[in-house]
Amino acid sequence: MEPRFNLFDSPTAAKVAKRFYNASLPLEQSTLPKILRELVELRVSQINGCGFCVDLHTKEAATAGETALRLNLVAAWRHSTVFTPAERAALALAEEGTRLGEQGVSDETWTEICKHYDDDQIGALVCLVALINAATRMNVIVHNPGGSYEPGMFGDMSS
Repeated sequence: MEPRFNLFDSPTAAKVAKRFYNASLPLEQSTLPKILRELVELRVSQINGCGFCVDLHTKEAATAGETALRLNLVAAWRHSTVFTPAERAALALAEEGTRLGEQGVSDETWTEICKHYDDDQIGALVCLVALINAATRMNVIVHNPGGSYEPGMFGDMSS
């Protein structure tokens, strides 16, 4: 698959991408573990069919120390035994926050989130799910393919 369009070739889209990246930096400073953030972003990327983001978050998670077993089971986390209750709650939030439809996030999922995360972490998770959904949509729209991401390659985009 060839990309339809390079967002970085558009002056406006490139500015938005840089600001978008910078908007995500506070999440890196949150108390949410990097591996949890990558698992959530990977699950949203899988749901939205974004090859570029699946590539990126799989590689970033592996670089952070995530195992191949757990990475391979993210898509089937509900039928796996390798995720903690806190991770399962975050993955449920990722799925329901991506597939909003008419229901949105269920009260059951929200109750589980509140059991495992403090208010700042909950805020970070909500922002994380919203941002990765926007990123996957941009990449899917322009057919940005997976396979070429190198860990850390967007580090030079900060301010």
